[in-house]
Amino acid sequence: MRYRTRVTAPMAALTATAAALTLAPQAHAAPARATGQDAGPGPETLGDTVYPDLGNDGYRVSAYHLDLAYDATTRLVDAEATLRIRTTRALTRFSLDALGLDIRAVRVAGRPAAFEQAGEKLRVTPARTLPEKANVTVCVEYGADPRRALPHTAWVPTPDGFAVCPQPNSAHTVFPCNDHPSDKADFTFRLTVPSTLRAVAGGRLTGTETLPGDRTAYRYRSDSPIATELVQITVGDYVIKERQGPHGLPLRDVVPVARAEALEPALALTPGLVAWLEARLGAFPFETYGLLPCNNDDAAAFDFTGLETQTLTLYKPNFLLQEEKKIGSHMMHELVHSYFGNSVSPATWADLWLNEGHADYYGLLYRYERGWPDSLGLTTLEARMKYTYALGDQWRQTSGPVAAPNAANLFDAQRYVGGVLVLYALRQRIGQSAFDAVERAFLARYRNAVACTEDYIAVACEVSGEDVSGFLREWLYGTKTPRMPGHPDWTVTPVSPSFAAPHSRRDGDRHDNSATL
Repeated sequence: MRYRTRVTAPMAALTATAAALTLAPQAHAAPARATGQDAGPGPETLGDTVYPDLGNDGYRVSAYHLDLAYDATTRLVDAEATLRIRTTRALTRFSLDALGLDIRAVRVAGRPAAFEQAGEKLRVTPARTLPEKANVTVCVEYGADPRRALPHTAWVPTPDGFAVCPQPNSAHTVFPCNDHPSDKADFTFRLTVPSTLRAVAGGRLTGTETLPGDRTAYRYRSDSPIATELVQITVGDYVIKERQGPHGLPLRDVVPVARAEALEPALALTPGLVAWLEARLGAFPFETYGLLPCNNDDAAAFDFTGLETQTLTLYKPNFLLQEEKKIGSHMMHELVHSYFGNSVSPATWADLWLNEGHADYYGLLYRYERGWPDSLGLTTLEARMKYTYALGDQWRQTSGPVAAPNAANLFDAQRYVGGVLVLYALRQRIGQSAFDAVERAFLARYRNAVACTEDYIAVACEVSGEDVSGFLREWLYGTKTPRMPGHPDWTVTPVSPSFAAPHSRRDGDRHDNSATL
């Protein structure tokens, strides 16, 4: 069967208890040393151009174990996060991203550590300096209130529990972490809830445990590393609906019991969507897939229609109640993220077009193959690209080049359908067969890893046998829209000073700029 469990060495380590992960005390007896530098506090950034405050240098995380307990009476979460980190320099202090968490205690290598919360950082001072290249376990005990008002949050409260939507910069409101997609890690979860509720996380269910007080603990493990922005943890009155996808792929949907019957027509579409996409991009990259229609109808609950948390796409439930031609294209968009965005994650947030451009490209192809008009009434990719091409200079002025976003315009249409235009131009330049080969080669080379725009350019040059580096950089970073290969008659509308940036179609829904909606 193609979908065997693949357990990596770091993941195997996480199946042990948190205590087994702890660095042996003798390892801390070694004197601190650094290559070309003295021991000191690690930098509190990974230098992302879009979110410069995200992430922390000085270490990388190889594994997380999240142990969360939900109290249905208080609606609060009691938790412990165990991180296995590897230092990249000698550290007298290091930091984790953390916001809105009530930190109670921190242990480093099994020893109590001093800590302070400053802004969105949790600064940790271990009892002893951490040597360079040391494997260290960090345990953080904390509490969280999913309903707490914060500048930004991943928590989505529901009447019976919660879900989480961490993208792009809010995973650290759920658990302390190195909150940047470049630092992917293995994840295991232990989720304790009242036995009347169900808890689910990304990955595969590995066991359940009946506890005193009419509680149940659910254990999950991901077979592949996860970026922090793609973690899903949810609690509610759920039924798990299982079905089989192509080649034996286990599919599982996590559905509010009261909505299960009404949502079944949408859920039943997934096997066909997976089969269509596998024919173009190869075997599905994870151990399972499914949908999570969140039990929250509040339009302000989260600012998107669907979010591709790994192995379990979070959706606004009412969207999925529509007929297939209204939802199928966007369901494909979210499924594509399993390949572009989840399996291959962006090295920086400026590389988001790789996620969203590809998701819209295949989502639109799926729509037009079925004869479903898009929101503009267009019925072919060529027609949509001609329309988008005309807007090219306007978008480049108001929203920047496709691969040069900022925090304010990161999720606007330039990264979505603007990204599709880049992919369409490449296909026009090198031909369909070479383009398909580039796509598969890129996914194979960077599976379970991260990639940047330059990585995609390099693969395109290598696989196509053409030097398309200048061509792609002009499309991705130029301030003017290049000529479209094969369409010398296409024209770009002159820039209008009064033209508005291509932001979302509905106030507050800043993620919903997908052409598949």
